Amino acid sequence: MMRPQITFRRLAEMKAAREPIVMVTAYDYPTARTAEQAEVDMVLVGDSGAQVVLGYDSTVAVTVDEMLVLAAAVRRGVRSAFVVCDLPFGSTEVSDEQAVHTAVRFVKEAGADAVKLEGGGPSRLSRIRAVVASGIPVVAHIGLTPQTATALGGMRAQGRTAESAERLVREALAVQEAGASVLVIEAVPGEVADVVLPELRIPVIGIGAGRADGQVLVMHDVLGITEGRAPAFVKRYAEVGDAMVGGVAAYAAEVRSRVFPGAEHGYPATPEAVEAARAALAQRSS
Repeated sequence: MMRPQITFRRLAEMKAAREPIVMVTAYDYPTARTAEQAEVDMVLVGDSGAQVVLGYDSTVAVTVDEMLVLAAAVRRGVRSAFVVCDLPFGSTEVSDEQAVHTAVRFVKEAGADAVKLEGGGPSRLSRIRAVVASGIPVVAHIGLTPQTATALGGMRAQGRTAESAERLVREALAVQEAGASVLVIEAVPGEVADVVLPELRIPVIGIGAGRADGQVLVMHDVLGITEGRAPAFVKRYAEVGDAMVGGVAAYAAEVRSRVFPGAEHGYPATPEAVEAARAALAQRSS
């Protein structure tokens, strides 16, 4: 039996009931099916796919068209979870009109339930208001915002100084008032996030930000596929990457030793088929 569709109303009910919201990233049909079968509540087609799927050095390089391909594949794999799509860097910075145009593409071409916008400064608030006014729900994202991490001093935790903590509180309240329906807070001390949480009516999803209304992690981090050192807030729940390498290495070894394929991996032929093949070859040679 298929579970009911997750909606903003359901997310609000979960917040009110203090029922934790589970969010994970997905970037293609297989990871979308994994998230759906695990019955997560929200699936984020994150621009982190630039690194973990497309091999870029940062999220900044990914294009709208590349993100749309990933998002459409995820939408085909998700039936009940709420699908949120990141609007990549460069696709909203020019104007409110550009932001609305990009958001509309993700809804029309990829079937997004909502789009995610990073930042809580004045221009970002204007973008949120414009996209919401167009009828498209927005998930806001503050704290560490990878698209503009250089301006924040690199990929480092936020809210650890008085100035940064004050900005976090100010931006959290501002994006809510601008019309965001959900807020993601990334890489912020839990004690700082806890200060503003009681004042937020919208669900708050944390990633390295303490015990918010819900949590989000990158699928490849959760499964142990990502190479290299993971952020402090990551917990690995499987070592799928090692299993993948081991499986392919075992396959390669059997091919090289001629163990694979065996007789059981082929299709039986009738004597007539073999004879016909020989006759065709003989006829061509004569």
